[in-house]
Amino acid sequence: MYEFAVAPAVTNIRRRGVEISEVNPASLGAEMDLEPGDRIIKVNGRTIRDYLDFRFHTAGETELFLEVRKKSGEDWELELERSEDEDFGFSFEQIVPRQCANECLFCFCKGNPTDARPSLFVRDEDIRLSFLYGNYTTLSSISEDELQRIIEQRLSPQYVSVHATDLDVRAYLLGVDKERADIKGPLKRLLDAGINVHAQVVLCPRINDGDVLLKTIYDLAAEYPRITSVAIVPLGLTRYNTDARLTPVTPDFCLQVIDQVGTLQTQLRARLGTNFAFLGDEIYLRGGRAVPPRAHYGDYPQIEDGVGMVRSFHEEFGRMIKRLERRSVGQLSDTAGTILTGTLFAPVLQKLIDKLNTRFRTRITVAAVSNGYFGGDVSVAGLLTGRDLLTVSERISGDFVLIPKQVLKSDEAIMLDGMRIEEVQEKLGVPVRAVDLSDLTSLLLSANTN
Repeated sequence: MYEFAVAPAVTNIRRRGVEISEVNPASLGAEMDLEPGDRIIKVNGRTIRDYLDFRFHTAGETELFLEVRKKSGEDWELELERSEDEDFGFSFEQIVPRQCANECLFCFCKGNPTDARPSLFVRDEDIRLSFLYGNYTTLSSISEDELQRIIEQRLSPQYVSVHATDLDVRAYLLGVDKERADIKGPLKRLLDAGINVHAQVVLCPRINDGDVLLKTIYDLAAEYPRITSVAIVPLGLTRYNTDARLTPVTPDFCLQVIDQVGTLQTQLRARLGTNFAFLGDEIYLRGGRAVPPRAHYGDYPQIEDGVGMVRSFHEEFGRMIKRLERRSVGQLSDTAGTILTGTLFAPVLQKLIDKLNTRFRTRITVAAVSNGYFGGDVSVAGLLTGRDLLTVSERISGDFVLIPKQVLKSDEAIMLDGMRIEEVQEKLGVPVRAVDLSDLTSLLLSANTN
């Protein structure tokens, strides 16, 4: 049940609350006559800043008082009762990220070409996105309100870019003074409140490697299990990075890091029962070393940061082979197509596809695509553009082309250079699909009928 009162329209309204973007027709929201464009201002007297606030202040509540500003400018007050598990049927506007105030030496935004999409220059430093998507924050400018919000709303885990626990080095890397770089206080408050933290180190040769890296890992491991893990990922330089203070990551450097951190992992595993410090896959691939086995990664705590993705891919590929073996082998015979991927991952994928071809008589090829858009040492698949994909057109064979789903925006079939997947398909002259491995089984089985 609900009741509402309508207040007079107000002019010059300041945008407050969170905007409803969609309302399910057969939902509580529709029953309350709420529409896209309406804004929820307060719930039970508590101000709503975004949909996380709405979710927190409505969780478990069966009697609610909502203050709503209609898109017409009217203010509504709604009283309602609902069952505890009854969904409102709302979708909300996306969170506008809080902007970063650091001047990080290695910031990838500094390596963008001038014609890159505007969104690529957005540097977020947002504890909400850290909780929701695993985006990293530095905590160097976190406000008291943000700290309180993390603790009150249990926005755990948080992902924190530490980079170095040596304060001078951290301040140098972030491009801020030591007072701002010092996060011991905020970090302790989060940990003491039971907020779990995953840490990150962007490893920059000659700056935070060597003894600085060892100190960082030891200092963070001292807070285990409150600090659950640390991911160590290599600096990435494009051809637009001109800062002379940055040294490119080389295969020899990667081998040194693997050996150094490997020794420390053995110690930590004996003491903590976990490797705790995990190297990004790129370090193993660039160093020409095999990625560690499945047991090395535990529950893959930082897979979204490129830590364990290759091993996870191997595992999923093995499961895919078993699924295909339960089907008719002959159904796959002569299925032909091309998979496009970055130069770093291509050799790994080629070995697996060779096994697939041998087992099922498929004719799948792998084409390594160089990144000409960013250049430099950028070689990961997720940063490929439409123009990059077109450079290997003469190496494409078969009836379809597969590209990594990561090359597209999460909400639109468009690539980093603005080219749409339809344009790539038209220029290549064969169907192009953006997939992840979980799509591959059904795709191969249906390829001959599409």
